[in-house]
Amino acid sequence: MAGMRWPPEDSEISQTRAVTVTPADLISDDDRSVAADSWSIKSDYGSTLDDEQRHVDASDALSSGIFRAASDCSSDKEAPDAEVEPSVLGLQSYWDSTYAEELANFHEHGHAGEVWFGADVMDTVAAWTKNLCTNVSPDNMQDLANDVSKSDSETHSADLSTWSVLDIGTGNGLFLQEFAKQGFTDLTGTDYSEGAVDLARGLAERDGFTNITFMVDDILETKLERQFRLVVDKGTLDAIGLHPDGHIKKIMYWDTVAKLVSPGGILVITSCNSTKDELMQEVEAFNQRKLAADPLATSFRYVSHVRTYPTFMFGGSEGSRVATVAFVRNYMRNLIFSL
Repeated sequence: MAGMRWPPEDSEISQTRAVTVTPADLISDDDRSVAADSWSIKSDYGSTLDDEQRHVDASDALSSGIFRAASDCSSDKEAPDAEVEPSVLGLQSYWDSTYAEELANFHEHGHAGEVWFGADVMDTVAAWTKNLCTNVSPDNMQDLANDVSKSDSETHSADLSTWSVLDIGTGNGLFLQEFAKQGFTDLTGTDYSEGAVDLARGLAERDGFTNITFMVDDILETKLERQFRLVVDKGTLDAIGLHPDGHIKKIMYWDTVAKLVSPGGILVITSCNSTKDELMQEVEAFNQRKLAADPLATSFRYVSHVRTYPTFMFGGSEGSRVATVAFVRNYMRNLIFSL
């Protein structure tokens, strides 16, 4: 962004200010409300910051002219929106600060902190993904693209214990607790914020989910040496895209994720900044980049998406505030078309 100076990642978020300040009276109350809401999606699990302070912080960010709040809605339009501008949500210092407060709040009051996108979306994604995994097979993959709402009695059921699950950007780890409730047992959550991992471990121990493994790990520089049949992302790609170097970091994201998903495994992304079509475009761009260099390179293809989110009309198009899309990692070009 020409003419804008970005703070270093290790700076305190509370000290982030621009040299030139746009007059606050040029910002509408609606803009302040959207910014505050998008900074922190409320849940029933307790909050570490009161709503008034959130609105003050969001107003400061808007007034400074530095950060644009992350969009809290999306619609499946024919043309994607302009590139999302950077936000504090893309900085590790923001999340370190946030989880330090939430960890302290957990120790003092027992609050679990906030659930990104809310508890309803978390529950929906976990149940939907379970259904996807229990019905997945090479023979019915096309059917799944059309309908993932079938019950176990209508299709064959797979043993969920065989599904290794990785949650990247796990935050407080409640997402993985929902997967444990659905019957998954091999569960790993990673986050680059040490405070998030400490909080996730504390909550899992308190709630009796001792089988979940949590570790500090940056998805863009991962130290993980294993692959997973199921990799889930709820908001991490969104945050990465909001970094000042988001366009570069998103390329790194896709390169890393492609190595973490096992052949034939599934990647499930939940986003509030990208529509289903935009996520599919990102996957296609990754595929074209990789396959142009190596015809045997890892690629992904669309499987299905959640269709049960509430929708609204905007600009003549129908969309929803959240998109959840599943992709399957192809087997080395189907072993060169089965030789």
